[in-house]
Amino acid sequence: MTISRHQIREKAFQTLFALAGNPEADLDTLYEDVLEDIEPTPAVPDYLKELVTGVLSQREVLEQDITPLLANGWTFDRLARADRIILELAIFEHKYVSAEEAVPSKVVIDEALNLAKTFSDERSRKFINGVLDHAFKQQ
Repeated sequence: MTISRHQIREKAFQTLFALAGNPEADLDTLYEDVLEDIEPTPAVPDYLKELVTGVLSQREVLEQDITPLLANGWTFDRLARADRIILELAIFEHKYVSAEEAVPSKVVIDEALNLAKTFSDERSRKFINGVLDHAFKQQ
């Protein structure tokens, strides 16, 4: 069975969220856990691994990319965990995914807004939309 890119992004979010709460967790076990609700359980998609390991390895750079986009007085650390992870995924996917896998800005924003709709609230969704719109207009 194939898993859609949208599902992969959701699973990447869930994996990163779990790791934020338990940095010592085993990544392979987390992949198994987040994929278990898909029947039949697929092999871990390469794109899922790319998103998760990419965000983890580029976390400091992503923080530096996101921080100037925040309103005065806001810091990266003040962001809600879900919002921070959604922004990290979106910026990573837009900036670092290989040319063969490149995703248009509009798709990255739409997918981030869908993640916010599922894992956050309307206020966060508007916030994420504003940050990403600003980020992608600067490029």
